[in-house]
Amino acid sequence: MVEFAIIVPVLLTVVLAILQLGVVYNNWVTLTDAARAGARRGAVCRTGCSPSASAATVNAVKNSAANLNQAKLGVSVTSTWVQGTDVKVEATYPWSLNIMGIVVTSGTMKATTSERLE
Repeated sequence: MVEFAIIVPVLLTVVLAILQLGVVYNNWVTLTDAARAGARRGAVCRTGCSPSASAATVNAVKNSAANLNQAKLGVSVTSTWVQGTDVKVEATYPWSLNIMGIVVTSGTMKATTSERLE
């Protein structure tokens, strides 16, 4: 019984770490897809979007990342908006690995996607 009492906290910590890594990975996949969706929107929406192509691109990123906290989601769009050039979309989102109330590590994940303007 003593062995069980010693190993349970360690096992619980490992299980919680795996769960937290799953959440961080899910956020990373969502952020990467949102950057891709925004770049695609910017590539096809050079002149026909309202109010502007940049605003439409940012909205596409935010709509695609609906399950992330929108207040913490950062989006930057870089382009000259000339046909044949690239639009670059960079999305950032903070992450932290929190195990049993203790922040083990944290940072900011970044996803960048470029697409050629049509």
